[in-house]
Amino acid sequence: MDALVYPSFVKGEVNAPPSKSYTIRAIAAAMLAAGKSTIINPSSCDDALAMLNIAHSFRAEIKFNNQNLEIQGGLKSNPEIIYCNESALTARLMIAIAALSENKITITGSGTLLKRHLGNVNDPLEANGVKFTSNNGFLPVSVQGRLKPGYYLVDGSESSQFISGLLMALPLLNNDSQLIVNNLKSAPYLKMTLEVLRAFNVNIETKGTDVYLISGNQAYCPQNFIIEGDWSGAAFPIIAALLNGEIDITGLLPHSLQADKKLNTILEDIGIKTVCANNKLHLKKSEIPAFVADCTHTPDLVPALVILASQSAGKCRITGASRLFYKESNRALALKLEMSKLGIEIIINGNEIIIYPGKIQPGEVSSHNDHRIAMAMMIAGLIAEGPLLVKDVGCISKSYPQFIDSMQKCGAQIETILSD
Repeated sequence: MDALVYPSFVKGEVNAPPSKSYTIRAIAAAMLAAGKSTIINPSSCDDALAMLNIAHSFRAEIKFNNQNLEIQGGLKSNPEIIYCNESALTARLMIAIAALSENKITITGSGTLLKRHLGNVNDPLEANGVKFTSNNGFLPVSVQGRLKPGYYLVDGSESSQFISGLLMALPLLNNDSQLIVNNLKSAPYLKMTLEVLRAFNVNIETKGTDVYLISGNQAYCPQNFIIEGDWSGAAFPIIAALLNGEIDITGLLPHSLQADKKLNTILEDIGIKTVCANNKLHLKKSEIPAFVADCTHTPDLVPALVILASQSAGKCRITGASRLFYKESNRALALKLEMSKLGIEIIINGNEIIIYPGKIQPGEVSSHNDHRIAMAMMIAGLIAEGPLLVKDVGCISKSYPQFIDSMQKCGAQIETILSD
């Protein structure tokens, strides 16, 4: 599916999509809990559905009740194959959780996930009793446990997702473990994991962000868990409003642990006022000064911030670019290439992206089959000098399937076209 986007002023109300990160973690916790858990306001994006299908493969009983999700968990069986579709979070969580079984389990996926390096997940597993094989560091991966309690040393420079998997799995072992993390990036995501664990009555002692003392013999207790709105997805209508509109965003928690809540801080730091009242975040068209933003722990914000920077008063710098090389696409290069087609110069200098503002020209761009690139390009189309064709936007279903519909309801002129 392609999208033809016309310059549009957007005005209205957007309900932030449910957080896929919280939904995936909550489904995994409910799968591990013996009894019925209810997940309220779950995401229906492709990544969340991948985790839900995995829970079903572990014989969890799943029922939708008034758009809520009821899961009767307890790990009643172990599948031979775990299929993660294109969800990297799901794959990395399940590599650790699958190692709770003594049986050989293969974790695989499809599409862009097969091209994403998993990072150094094998060393801590092999050091603690797990047989591990992979496709040279890529999926498919096979693990055969069972995990042993003990000392785990993990590198967190590429991703914190596998660390979240260990935090979910290690409390179920029959003795205590210690997890040490070096070079941690995306630290806020581990806080989200710990929040979900506490909700399901699993507790881990932390010392800073690099030491985790994990008591064994714990058990997940079934719970009702409410999924909050997703700051990562909401970043796109937020930027649309600031550049050419006036939008109220509902469903976002101002004190959320989500990493991408940092967007609000970035905007405040550069003098853009956001008004939060009556559970709504109000944003309107604003002058955008030149800015510097550190996205080391928030790489998912970069595509939206690049569009914001393209309409600023001067050269902007975004640091943390190295985190973009291993996403659904090489996002740094994808942004540089596609924005150049629109007349915007971007320079990648090591760990830094430099954006020179200008008028966005009409034309045609590619999503690179990356949901965040697709949404960023569609926002660019709203402020272009003429129509912009964005190719292959169906990938937005990975995280925010309602995006086009939400923007159309606010007046965005977006025509969807079935591609060959």
